[in-house]
Parts: sequence; C-alpha cells; structure tokens
Amino acid sequence: MPTKSKSESVPAAMQPQYDAIVASSNAFCSEHLNAEYAQLSRQMAAALARKRPSPLLSGKANTWAAGIVHAAGTVNFLFDKTQTPHMSAQELADGFGLSKSTIANKSKAIRDMLDIGVFDPDWTLPSLTDKNPMIWMITVNGLIVDVRSAPRTIQEQAFRLGLIPYIPADRVE
Repeated sequence: MPTKSKSESVPAAMQPQYDAIVASSNAFCSEHLNAEYAQLSRQMAAALARKRPSPLLSGKANTWAAGIVHAAGTVNFLFDKTQTPHMSAQELADGFGLSKSTIANKSKAIRDMLDIGVFDPDWTLPSLTDKNPMIWMITVNGLIVDVRSAPRTIQEQAFRLGLIPYIPADRVE
C-alpha cells in the first residue's frame, strides 16, 4: 500500500520551479504517454520540491522533467515492449531533446533521493497495481505471503491496517 505522500502541493518558494518542470512533463506525457504518467510525474516533482533543500533549485526544468518521467518509467517498465504504453529510452530522450545519458543520470539521482526501486508500490501507476507483486506481499506469522491467495479475513485485516489498497475479491473491473 502506498505510504509516501502523493500530494501535488509544494512550498510557495518552489512553485515557479515546480510549474516549469510540470509544464514540460505534462506536455510530454500528453503527447507520448498518458494521464497516469502525467499525474505520477507531477507527484514526483512535488516530492522533490518539498525536500529541504530542494534539488530542483539547480538545473534546467526540462532535464528534471525528463529525469522524472524516466524514473517513473523505470518503476513501471515503460521501456518494456510488452507494456502499454511503452517507449525506448532513446525515444524518451528524443522527445525531451536531451541525451540518453543525461536523462539516465538524472533519473538515477531522483530514484536515489526518493528511495525508489523497481516494483516500488509508492510509485506504481494505478493501472498496474494488480500486476505489482510487492503491493500484495504481507508478513503473516513470520512468513511472507501474497495476500491475494490468503483467506478473506486476512485480506480484510490487511486492508483495515492499510497494508493493501483494496480487498482483491471486491475489485470491480
């Protein structure tokens, strides 16, 4: 279950930097990806803007936007051709007018600053929640189990405790 703040609020002093980054990431996501990536990118930019001191105070907005989209894409397998949407790292770089290495380095720095890893439940796109095994792993009596295969009573308790986003059997498609 997501535990990190997913707010898009930022300190007033950081608003201009945030707005410039978000303008770039929103435009890119609108043209090449989808609304989920745009929202996740805004949330990631806001998390960086709230850091003290904010790393967004230095560097170009376009580079930050590209790094943020790349970081979000890394968590959500954007570069895997079997996913929808998908694109190559080179296509992402071309879309932002930057080099692949510049974007990859910025993405790595962002992932380190926000402690983001692959399958990170806090930065998974909502549409991929069902496919992310890390969201559904809980510890029961010292054993790690996939709560989706646990009895409903355990699922209900895990939901009440905020360990999972919903009770799997109750999910309406």
